[in-house]
Amino acid sequence: MKLIKTAIAACCITAFSVPALAQSEAADYPNRPIKLVIPFPAGGTSDVLGRLVGDKLGAALGQTVVVENRAGAGGNIGADYVVRSKPDGYTLVLLDLGNLTISPSVYPKLPFHPVKDLAPVSMLAYSPHLLVTTNALPVKTQEELVEYAKKNKGKVNFAAAAGIGSAPHMAGVLFAQKSGVDWSYIPYKGGAQALTDLVGGQVDATMNGMVATYPHVKSGSIKLLAVSSSKRLPQLPDVPTVSEMIPGFLTGSWQGVLAPAATPKPIIEKLHAEMSKIVKMPDVQEKLATLGAEPIEMTPDEFGSWMSTQVTNWAEVVRTAGIKIE
Repeated sequence: MKLIKTAIAACCITAFSVPALAQSEAADYPNRPIKLVIPFPAGGTSDVLGRLVGDKLGAALGQTVVVENRAGAGGNIGADYVVRSKPDGYTLVLLDLGNLTISPSVYPKLPFHPVKDLAPVSMLAYSPHLLVTTNALPVKTQEELVEYAKKNKGKVNFAAAAGIGSAPHMAGVLFAQKSGVDWSYIPYKGGAQALTDLVGGQVDATMNGMVATYPHVKSGSIKLLAVSSSKRLPQLPDVPTVSEMIPGFLTGSWQGVLAPAATPKPIIEKLHAEMSKIVKMPDVQEKLATLGAEPIEMTPDEFGSWMSTQVTNWAEVVRTAGIKIE
């Protein structure tokens, strides 16, 4: 009986000490530099936003935030690195969640699951895709594009910027599924090359991020037909949304920060509180506007629920399209 009582007491001490330890870790956090992994090359939206947020976060926490680019496999290499890191709040990842929530369905051998193996910290911003075509294509609206593609079945192609299974590619797949068009997909390593070929007329259409795409629209090199946001953009009030033709259509880039699963909740909450302040700063919002993005506010729990829903929704799109990358 004495042994049983001792065991019960030990269990109780352990149960109560875990939250206490987590609180203690959070109180002392951070006491050394934080690494913020960007799983894409330098210069993209995630990279620009990551460096901006990293500077602000470092100043707020009194520690250096080191930004490290670990590109490859649509963001999965960098994400996997963070998944395998110690869950102590000192290794974080900022990435395009559009890619992350598609990956479990597109990559059967993905070594991690974003919902199970990453802890949401803070959603930061959203920016839409722009639906654009080459000037050589005889269309002026998205409705005309659909009509033309149906009349020329199999002859219209779509540039899959950032490769097969990327968020821009899957935006094109979703558009095709919902509108009933049948076009072929040409994969590219990145949006810059895809846009160059669109300007040159080597490809017919694409959907890509606003920061890289709009300068070509503004110069008249390509045609802008629609935006993938749920409502028209204040910067482009005369440009319709895809959802005006296809109700409920919504794609784009969602930038957010995550940590390894099992990172203590007090640390997650501390990081989230600081990042929520950062995206409200006037200079940060001004920078977001130049990227064609808007700040997004979600609690870590809301962020987690959003991710689960997105993974489920994209799984159906991928299954219907029959896309798999070995």
